[in-house]
Amino acid sequence: MRARSPVVVFFAMVVLVLFAVDGLRAPAQPQAAITGLVSSAQEGNMEGVLVTARRTGSTMATTVVSDASGRYSFPASRLAPGHYDLSIRAVGYDLSAPAAADVGSGTVTVDLRLVPTHDLPSQLSNSEWMMSIPGTPAQKAQLLNCVTCHTLQRIVSSHYTAEQFVAVIHRMASYANNSSPLTPQRRHGQNENLGNPERLAEYLASINLSNGPWRYQLKTLPRPTGEGTRVIYTTYDLPSKKWEPHDVMLDRHGMVWFDDFVEQKLGMLDPKTGAVTQYTVPMIKEGFPTGALDLEIGRDGHIWLANMFQGGVQEFDPQTKQFKTWPLPAPWQSDKSQETFLTPPGPDGIMYIKDNGTQHIFQVNLAANSWRPLGPYKDATHTYGTYQIFADSKGNVYGNDFTGGYGKSIVKFDAKTGEATIYPVSQDVSRPRRGKMDGQDRLWFAEYQGNDVGVLDTRTGKVTTWHTPPYTFPYDAAPGKDGDVWAAGITSDRVVRIDTKTGKTIVYGLPDATNARDIYVDNSGPRAVFWVGNNHAGQIYKLETL
Repeated sequence: MRARSPVVVFFAMVVLVLFAVDGLRAPAQPQAAITGLVSSAQEGNMEGVLVTARRTGSTMATTVVSDASGRYSFPASRLAPGHYDLSIRAVGYDLSAPAAADVGSGTVTVDLRLVPTHDLPSQLSNSEWMMSIPGTPAQKAQLLNCVTCHTLQRIVSSHYTAEQFVAVIHRMASYANNSSPLTPQRRHGQNENLGNPERLAEYLASINLSNGPWRYQLKTLPRPTGEGTRVIYTTYDLPSKKWEPHDVMLDRHGMVWFDDFVEQKLGMLDPKTGAVTQYTVPMIKEGFPTGALDLEIGRDGHIWLANMFQGGVQEFDPQTKQFKTWPLPAPWQSDKSQETFLTPPGPDGIMYIKDNGTQHIFQVNLAANSWRPLGPYKDATHTYGTYQIFADSKGNVYGNDFTGGYGKSIVKFDAKTGEATIYPVSQDVSRPRRGKMDGQDRLWFAEYQGNDVGVLDTRTGKVTTWHTPPYTFPYDAAPGKDGDVWAAGITSDRVVRIDTKTGKTIVYGLPDATNARDIYVDNSGPRAVFWVGNNHAGQIYKLETL
């Protein structure tokens, strides 16, 4: 064999060294469409500022977060060519001047200068108002009933006296849960759970402007830091801001389905294009408040809606585009009927439906259209008023006890005997609200008043809980990948992610003031993708970690 030339051997060694060095380099960063620094005279370069880019005429927007050096960057793969207006969210600050960028083939640099806002009250979340106002935890907890329909700013900015507030409280109690300032709906009959309206009225008058300017300091939550800035959001605007996307879920084809809390509408969003398809939900009881609360997807891909004050549930076949209505049978139907939650049919065709009017959880055999009432369970302290319901792999049903002043447990009803078992989740009143049953029969739940999230292993009866940051008031919780649990709530405009192995907590901000209800975590890809609707602004958010 002929010997190789020394020159050839040397060249080969140089090539190998270059490849080795290149392999040690950090992966190339994706090209940026728009980038820049966020800064202010007060803080210098600012971390945790949400920067949103919206192309002219688009119903979709993209949001990124500035890092520890104050730099934000929009990946070129996320912004199509066009003119983009830029906006920010950083409580306490505004942009010093309007900002925009024209995206083309290269990177556009736009530095953003922030100045202190002249209208801090309008920027505060409900959680920040709860932090700011004086009062005991019990007094502040009363306000959680207000934020489901409107912001606390409407209360603290009012000039009502205590006497005037009594009339307001009675008027508010006359509205159905499915209400907002844009779409008020009267319930049939007065809400009986008023407590002590005179005492509440006195408290409200002590924190508003009826006695002059606020005598308390306005407090703000810290901006996201560290991993909380490693995220990108997509905002989808729905056809109307009146649309209240209470529940959001993905089907097996990647389409996003959502209900409307105030009108008889079901929607499907194509997340690639932002196109929305709307379906009209049949009426069951004319003259009663409209809108659905719970949305679930069955094993066969059918969409199920708990149709609240309409007194029944709806089944939608995406293939035929047809609805089938399942009204609550006449023996239990009344003006107080309120179908709030359901579990989709199991392999045996059995499903569960919760009626708030009777506090029954109905075991429903669809083939026979037979309804068997379970509960409500009562003990010496109270009647356990279950909120969301869940079914395990054996067909047993569980309900979160959301009873005001008492709720701190999960109730299980045996599928065969109807016998109740109580699982305490907290020593104090915590009001477990919504959650998810995973494939291992573990029930993940959010403790709305207790400010915790937890999991009940239904096979062993063991309950484990984790604290969320103060004033989170989580409405819903869902398991993520690798032992994470996600949560969000109505009040804080924030998403919380907790590593259940270490307790490490990451907080993500949301691009807008957000009335977040049901959450959905898509664990089908390499990273969890978080979805939630903005219940009072006609928007849906997609959150992707980086």
